[in-house]
Amino acid sequence: MRRIRMIVEYDGTNYSGWQRQLNAMSVQEKLENALRRLTREKELTIVGASRTDAGVHAFSQNVHFDTESRIPADKFAFALNTMLPDDIRVRKSMRVRDDFHARFQAKRKEYRYLFYNSPHASAIFRNHTAHVMYHLDEESMNEEAQAMLGTHDFAPFAASGSEVKDTIRTIYSVSVKRQGDIIEMLVEGNGFLYNMVRILAGTLIGVGTGKIEKGAIQRALQSGSRLDLGITAPPHGLTLMRIDYENAEEIEDTI
Repeated sequence: MRRIRMIVEYDGTNYSGWQRQLNAMSVQEKLENALRRLTREKELTIVGASRTDAGVHAFSQNVHFDTESRIPADKFAFALNTMLPDDIRVRKSMRVRDDFHARFQAKRKEYRYLFYNSPHASAIFRNHTAHVMYHLDEESMNEEAQAMLGTHDFAPFAASGSEVKDTIRTIYSVSVKRQGDIIEMLVEGNGFLYNMVRILAGTLIGVGTGKIEKGAIQRALQSGSRLDLGITAPPHGLTLMRIDYENAEEIEDTI
């Protein structure tokens, strides 16, 4: 039995999210179905680092699975990419230690949110940006976002109904920059609550258009109230960009 780690890229437009569901197609289901056909292991399951929502994308989702297959670890990527749809690709596969865990050992995650700021929506970027027709002041958005830095109780940034007990997270960096009609928000932290990045993005839309007074994030962190923040921005502007680990190096695959 070996543990294999894979780095997976996907466009989430056509999926119900990462996690396998009963009545809708997910990225996890597509990957598991392909792996089960490849290895002929009917009970094979995949553990993902991040449970991205419907419509959310990933450039670097990390997963692991255990297998008795004798396929060389680095060849899983090549084999699976001949079986998967065009909107899912395994960028790399490797053997790792048996105690590696894609979800629980993640130390840092980086997410990107893209706004398309133009009077008219984009045909080309429609599935990867949130359209905002009113002018956004990216400098005000960037200034507002800096209140996220540090370790805080981010309970007001958790989606309604979230059952997580510990809402304390650390944000290491956050930035908002414009290039033409596209505004990019990057945020890196040790972990994120459900919908946390989308609530941040929605709040910055409000600040950037002047509909929310500056200082909203600081007020919310002090009050603990979701009402001090903006909308939950649409999922399709969000992409999981990077996940960092400690002690997740490849090991020699002798099989």
